[in-house]
Amino acid sequence: MRFGVLGPLVATDEHGEAALKGPRHRAVLARLLIARGRVVPVERLVDDLWERPPEGAVGAVQTFVGALRRALEPDRAPREPARLLVTVARGYALRAESVDAWDFEAAVTEARELLGTRRPGDALSRVDSALALWRGPAYAEFAEEGWARGEVARLTELRLLARELRAEALLALGRAAEVIPELESRVREHPLRENGSRLLALALYRAGRQGDALAVLRTARELLADELGLDPGAGLRELEADILAHAPRLQPSVPKIPERALIGRAAELATLEEAAARSRLVLVSGDAGVGKTALAEAFSARLAARGWTTAWGSDPDDEGAPPAYAWTRILATLADAGYGVAPQAGPVTEDPLAARWRWHRAVASYLAGAAPLLLVLEDLHWAGEETLALLTSVLTEPVLIVATYRGTDPSARLTEFLGRAARHEPARIYLGGLPEDEVAALVRVTTGEDVDPETAAVLHRRTAGNAFFVRELARLLAAEGPAALDAVPPGVRDVVRHRTRALPDTVRSVLFRAAVIGTDLDLDLLEALVGETALDAIESAARHGFLTEAAPRRFRFAHALVRDTLYHDLSRSRRAREHGEVAEALETLHPDDVDALAHHFVLSGKFADRAAHYARAAAERAESRFAPTEAARLWDAALTAYDRSGASDTEKRLELIMGNARASAVSGDLGRARRYRAEALELAEKLNDPLLTARVIGAFDVPAIWTESDDPDLASRLAAAVERTLAALPAEREAERCRLLATLAVELRNAGGRRAREAAEEAEALARRLGDPALLAFALNARFLHSFDRAGLAPRRAEIGSELLDLATRHRLVTFEGLGHLVLMQANSALAEFAAADRHAASADELGEKYGVPLVGVFTRWYRAMRTAMTGPGGEAAYRAAAAGLAGTSMSGVDNGILALALHCDRIQRGLPRETDVKSYGAYESWCRPVLPIPDSPRDLLYEARTCLHAIVEIEHGDRAAMERLYAELLPAEGEIAGAGSGMLTLRPVAWYLGDLATALGRPNAAAGHYRRARAIAVKAGAPHWVCLER
Repeated sequence: MRFGVLGPLVATDEHGEAALKGPRHRAVLARLLIARGRVVPVERLVDDLWERPPEGAVGAVQTFVGALRRALEPDRAPREPARLLVTVARGYALRAESVDAWDFEAAVTEARELLGTRRPGDALSRVDSALALWRGPAYAEFAEEGWARGEVARLTELRLLARELRAEALLALGRAAEVIPELESRVREHPLRENGSRLLALALYRAGRQGDALAVLRTARELLADELGLDPGAGLRELEADILAHAPRLQPSVPKIPERALIGRAAELATLEEAAARSRLVLVSGDAGVGKTALAEAFSARLAARGWTTAWGSDPDDEGAPPAYAWTRILATLADAGYGVAPQAGPVTEDPLAARWRWHRAVASYLAGAAPLLLVLEDLHWAGEETLALLTSVLTEPVLIVATYRGTDPSARLTEFLGRAARHEPARIYLGGLPEDEVAALVRVTTGEDVDPETAAVLHRRTAGNAFFVRELARLLAAEGPAALDAVPPGVRDVVRHRTRALPDTVRSVLFRAAVIGTDLDLDLLEALVGETALDAIESAARHGFLTEAAPRRFRFAHALVRDTLYHDLSRSRRAREHGEVAEALETLHPDDVDALAHHFVLSGKFADRAAHYARAAAERAESRFAPTEAARLWDAALTAYDRSGASDTEKRLELIMGNARASAVSGDLGRARRYRAEALELAEKLNDPLLTARVIGAFDVPAIWTESDDPDLASRLAAAVERTLAALPAEREAERCRLLATLAVELRNAGGRRAREAAEEAEALARRLGDPALLAFALNARFLHSFDRAGLAPRRAEIGSELLDLATRHRLVTFEGLGHLVLMQANSALAEFAAADRHAASADELGEKYGVPLVGVFTRWYRAMRTAMTGPGGEAAYRAAAAGLAGTSMSGVDNGILALALHCDRIQRGLPRETDVKSYGAYESWCRPVLPIPDSPRDLLYEARTCLHAIVEIEHGDRAAMERLYAELLPAEGEIAGAGSGMLTLRPVAWYLGDLATALGRPNAAAGHYRRARAIAVKAGAPHWVCLER
């Protein structure tokens, strides 16, 4: 249990904050904490708690202690001796081991020792982490109590000492200008503390402000004389003499402070230091320009001074960079630092997802071996799919990573990553704007001039403390005076525009061209576009703060907002022309940079043939680098450009369409994949080439887990095309025939009858004879989708799932490995084997995260919602949360009424009446809002659930013939749970409904047997509300 007294009193453990009840309970705990483990007699507690103790005060104290013991040791067994709050003689003692005030004291002592041994960097780090422990005044709610005043005063004094130590450390590090605002505030609060005035005067002197330093000393002397009748102490007198004599030991020459010097952010730096001790991820979010990079730079400099290796990377905000560009830069930095050659992705000669995972693990292991290491990944809001995927893999290793991103309107890709990262418990820092006094300090650092409080207030109001905005307005202020603030419209883009107007036309023209190239600039490319004047213009822009030099002949925009403003100030026509010129120059200079070439040729609006060529090349490279979302975007761009070019090569266009279909399917955009697939099929059949058509149809072997088609019309068209192609395809093309037969069975699931089942069986036999693991996996998928001939076939599906999982695992067929886990999750659920089902759900999730397999999480979230509904309350909320995950998946076969059905089944399995105001049950209307006659259920994953719902209605209506038929249909599934085989929703055990049917049919002995079986299944399933149901 950890206790916090540097603010309101709290007690926390791994389960959260303990409930400490009322004020006197809390007072007893605070009083014992102040005693620091010593015994406090009961009589002393009574006197401290009450000015006039009431009758029974001792008993009340005993009651408070008992309640505190229950709160602090909730797991302690009855009559077991207390270990934390103990009884000693006639009093109590608290055997606390972790108290924030004690940690604070130790840290301040350590910081003082570090400063004494000339280690100011480490001292600053230690004192910052110590000050970050404070959440408010010490013992905040008891500060006025007599028993607390002494301890509160002691801790408050120690806090002031810590702040002075911090100032001394900053002065020793040459950061005088940075510490001045904080010291000015401290001196105003505590004008009689001589050491505070001494440090402020020293900081002012070292910042080149001798007059202000002497004024501080003069004010201190006058206050001491007026208030206390005392002369200044030796420290102030000696400093004044040294300043007047310009003593060399004062180090009057001030080191140059970088433009992006960090102002404030003590708590944030303390959080980063804590993360460094644990080698964990730190997520730093905030608005553009707020200071995320400055914070990372300051922390990186700290660690570098202590011998750490630091490496930085970021993906640019344009789409011309290759996948995992940020990691390319990081790994190159480490190679240059002597850590050896990093693992390379290499060509893909097997399952791309498995190869991708192995490369990720190799990189993660390589980084873990480079400790102590800090990685900084900037601008995650622009990060590509592969950059985020590799970052997810690296999180499994003890590597310190600081990742920055804009917290406003995160992309779906970033949101998904943040969800995956949450399980690693990252430290989180949200950077807000600087307060007013730190805005003034930043202006001073940027311009070398002070601003009066009124101007600082205007700057703060106009910028909301955003560091980039402040710097931009400060430069205007320095150049044009206070009147410039009123002339500039709100918004940093207006500030940037205003500043660029002051540049020579030649420099502005080059900057606009540079903005089209991107955030990172290659001087060779820029010179190819504008000639030898490019370097002069770029250097001039750098002197004005628009660019920074990243490496020889490599420049970067100082801030993305600068580049954004310049780029969007160009008309769309001008941007398109500039992109075309950049593309042509790149083609000569860097013909292998297909990512950048595709980006610029596509945005040029011209050269459609070259845009199509490079976009296709970039798409294939993205696929080889395991970036399916980027590949899908590039395939789409290639096809659009090809159509715009007017070319008429049908086979080439078909290749582009199939590239789109493949990438869309792998990236999880099934609706888009189906549209491309339909277009490819139509185009292929026009060529009258059966082998080509067979390859087009068979290229879409995406595993299917749900037994209802998402697009029945397309499925019918595909089935017809398969039959035509099979008829025309030579018999010796067995592999193509096998894939066609499996495709026929998959497309006609739940609708193809005997022909589809036979196709599945023939495909399986062919695949086994050919010995092709990928074909056999696809054929087993087809067989699974036709394993619903009757009720009670979960054991058969478990066998299929086991073989599929074993096959896919051995041959690294990752998508089918995920399917195997999902099939076994469903089958074990039907059989009430939930320990196994849970394991397979977890394994499916692990695969989905490890390899980026799309849509797995949709089914596992539904499974967990079903488990919630089965084991207790909360089913409705869990189902609604799972249903939200279906949005945008294009899985209409799953989505059509599934939530309404799940909620309907949830009420029935809990013994509640049906809802009467449900608008629609979608595909399940006939069974949820029945109007006789009810149709027979389709033979699919929900066959048993629909049939049990049908049985409930027929029992109510007393139709004996219908009940006999339903009883016979359900009897083979007596050992299963109705609906659970879907892995998405559940009713009660099938045996329960068989018991109801037997009762209605006048067979009490059979009914009793069924109810006993239902109860046994309920116990096995861990469903308490089923166990207690009786008939």
